[in-house]
Amino acid sequence: MNKPNNNPADPFKKALAEATKVMADDAELNVNYSVDPSGLSGDTMRLPQVSRRMSREEVLLARGTADALALRHKYHDNGVHDRYVPKGDMARELYEAMEGARCEAMGARDMPGTASNIDVKIQHEALRRGYDQVTSASEAPLAVSAGYLIRHLATGRPLPDAAANVMELWRGFIEAQAGDTLEILDETISDQSAFAKFARRIIADLGYGDQLGDDPDDLDDEMDDDADETAEQEEQPDSTGDDDSDEEEADASPEQAQDQQQDESQAQVSSDDMADEEITDETEMPDGEAPMEPPPPPSVSDADPDYKVFLDTHDEEIAAEDLAEPQELERLRAYLDQQLEPLKGAVSRLANKLQRRLQAQQNRSWEFDKEEGVLDAGRLARVVANPTTPLSFKVEKDMEFRDTVVTLLLDNSGSMRGRPISIAAICADVLARTLERCNVKVEILGFTTRAWKGGLSREAWLNEGRPQLPGRLNDLRHIIYKGADAPWRRVRPNLGLMMKEGLLKENIDGEALEWAHRRMVARPEARKILMVISDGAPVDDSTLSVNPANYLEKHLRDVIAMVEKRKQVELLAIGIGHDVTRYYDRAVTITDVEQLAGAMTEQLAALFDSDPRARARVMGMRRAG
Repeated sequence: MNKPNNNPADPFKKALAEATKVMADDAELNVNYSVDPSGLSGDTMRLPQVSRRMSREEVLLARGTADALALRHKYHDNGVHDRYVPKGDMARELYEAMEGARCEAMGARDMPGTASNIDVKIQHEALRRGYDQVTSASEAPLAVSAGYLIRHLATGRPLPDAAANVMELWRGFIEAQAGDTLEILDETISDQSAFAKFARRIIADLGYGDQLGDDPDDLDDEMDDDADETAEQEEQPDSTGDDDSDEEEADASPEQAQDQQQDESQAQVSSDDMADEEITDETEMPDGEAPMEPPPPPSVSDADPDYKVFLDTHDEEIAAEDLAEPQELERLRAYLDQQLEPLKGAVSRLANKLQRRLQAQQNRSWEFDKEEGVLDAGRLARVVANPTTPLSFKVEKDMEFRDTVVTLLLDNSGSMRGRPISIAAICADVLARTLERCNVKVEILGFTTRAWKGGLSREAWLNEGRPQLPGRLNDLRHIIYKGADAPWRRVRPNLGLMMKEGLLKENIDGEALEWAHRRMVARPEARKILMVISDGAPVDDSTLSVNPANYLEKHLRDVIAMVEKRKQVELLAIGIGHDVTRYYDRAVTITDVEQLAGAMTEQLAALFDSDPRARARVMGMRRAG
């Protein structure tokens, strides 16, 4: 006999599932409890897992999440949503946040008991993201704050403390920019189409109108006009076409008609013969020889052939200027400069120190008293004093840092938000200018993902039935802030993009490092240096929840081993508050972001030092061998 299931949480889970179906007004809705992130996929709802202990926190979170998703299912129409959804990332995040707030506010109006349940969910998410510790608007997501404000204004309910903290940081700005539009909130909240237009007006008021794309209502008007013109043209009779063809047929003589039939017959016979030849060619294949099988698909990773990516069609390699309009980049750059004004002096002093060390080597880069080369004007006095003295020439030596390219690969994950990413950006700025003055080319790259906890790749995985061990389950975003051949003055505003709300998400370091390595190997320079700046191990919740726990970390180690084994690129790393020495041979860990500028300049200076022992001392390494 089968042992009965005595899980005390089952009755609660069953009752919650039935109540959720009623609230969502969909008896066919499938309600599952999973360790995967909660959400809606078609007619399936995923709720947080409830353990046998049924702690109060678990029960309240499950109820709040169920209510929020049920209201989304009840009041949200995907067709209307997709019709008005903006094109740009920040505008889309604002639009999504406000629509979620609308659905929850509708539920609070029609079913007041849902409001307190959803408050628990909001507080849980806000605490998990550290919103209670945020002290400045630059650290608070604007889209999240806008969604909280819409919910607060529509329901009149105070928000949980952590959420209220984030909302208040941006509230003054939102109300100052969009106060007139916010006054019609009550008139639009019950109509999704009207609210979508309202949300697009808010987005424009906040300065992101350039990301909205075309107005769908204007496109409909144009389509209606085109349809009317087409109908008018069809109503006008064609007085020439049919009559002309009839006259031509009538004018044709019987002899011409007979010749035309013979030509058509010959053409048919020729095509039949060609078809027979093709069939004969196919059937004459020797026995035992099968058609060649297509070659296997190339491995995703050169470092680890077993590393898998479920879907890479949504991955993105994009220039920074394509992620924001020029005006926005200038505004973000100005904000970056303002935030780091007190630090720029110290960073500039370190950069000058690095430049002096490099230029000192440049000054010693001539070999004198050669029989050929460049005439040494400093020794012409000897020739004047004694005409029998031969002319002296000098030859420029090949310096170690000549014909060199340096790539700075910056971690653009969410954990870098705030001061770490600001300091990383300004250090990259100063180092790029310094090295450029010393004829060293510099490339600045960043890496993150396009979505939190899985994007379109994860949705495809869910739709395919969740196959086991799918590999990487998020959409990559690799950003080119500065190409190696681009002059700094033209791309200076690009680093301001790191201040953009919603840019910093998750980090998949292994693929980013492999991408940067491939770019460097293709460069013509003789010497290539790659510096990685990160504050943690690779993290992507969607990937790690359905693969081995060390999946991304193992791939990172494999890529590092490949780079160091091939020795085409010199690799070093700086960890911000995170021990990266367990990954990289050449690495240093700093505990305070204020130390980043000094660490970067000292590491680069050490690489250009001609004394191997000095290199090892500054790099914190033991001398090999």
